[in-house]
Amino acid sequence: MSGFFSRLAPLLALAALLALWEAATRFYAIPAAQLPAPSAIFASLTANAPLLFSATLTTLSEALQALALAAVGGVALALLFVWSPWLERTFLPMAIAMQVTPLIAIAPLLLIYLEPDRAVLACAFLVAFFPILSNASAGLKATDRGLIELFLLKGASREKILLLLRLPSALPQIFTGLRIGGGLALIGAVAAELAAGAAGRGEGLAFRIVEAGYRLKIPLMFAAVTLLCLSGMALYGALAGLDRILLRRWRDDKLSN
Repeated sequence: MSGFFSRLAPLLALAALLALWEAATRFYAIPAAQLPAPSAIFASLTANAPLLFSATLTTLSEALQALALAAVGGVALALLFVWSPWLERTFLPMAIAMQVTPLIAIAPLLLIYLEPDRAVLACAFLVAFFPILSNASAGLKATDRGLIELFLLKGASREKILLLLRLPSALPQIFTGLRIGGGLALIGAVAAELAAGAAGRGEGLAFRIVEAGYRLKIPLMFAAVTLLCLSGMALYGALAGLDRILLRRWRDDKLSN
């Protein structure tokens, strides 16, 4: 019974917060232009559902495409770094430079040279790439030294050790990087869409936020932000579920040992 209530606790806390929010806006007669009540946000969400859900699918699609590219590129580059320390010394500073450069400064530049959808994809890729690369590199380097020596005793080549030992051992950390990268890809897509929206171009959810702000439709802005939060939670939950499904046997073996 206690486990059941512990699972319900976040929903109960959210319901209490929304009820308090609704009561405060009604009691103090706060205008919707300043702080809309949850009921007003829900009404705006319902009234603009086709537009908002279409924009949500656009933003999620951009984030997922960027995450897929970052996953392939990050893991591939991590494998090359482990294979050749010289490559790591050469290219890792460039990857770090891309990570520490503020995205808000890059997005307007990319919009000059790329179409809005390509610029959004590039921004989302840039912010998702480094966490996947760093976690994959750490996982590949953390392979048990005794297992590596056992493979060498059996005559395994460097390629077999890398692909059959290091890569499977690094999967938990790779999935950690994917969960982090998934959230950052969504953030990158939103930041680029905001820049595109400020320039009058774009069609994603963040663009709808900018558009609603220009028209002073504050409940619509809150509705769009709510969908962004739900999209981020859904993306994280999907990646965490994939992690549990694919690595359940590996984690069970580790616990049994």
